[in-house]
Amino acid sequence: MISKDIIIGYIQKAMPDAEVMLTDRTGTMDHYKVQIVSTAFEGKNLLDRQRFVYAALDEPMKDGRIHALEIKSQTPEEAASA
Repeated sequence: MISKDIIIGYIQKAMPDAEVMLTDRTGTMDHYKVQIVSTAFEGKNLLDRQRFVYAALDEPMKDGRIHALEIKSQTPEEAASA
């Protein structure tokens, strides 16, 4: 199990400007949905954004604290126009 605060910390370490919304999908603290808004995604396609987030969460993904992750990644401009 991993807390929301720890996951957000991993993400913000990689993307200091990130606005992160995190939802525990099952109540088991290992299946999460994350929405991230960051300038780090500017100029990156969807696959590169996913890779960037997975790299930020590499440790808890590898050790099994995060079992499943649904990612929505946006730049600030994309989030503002949504």
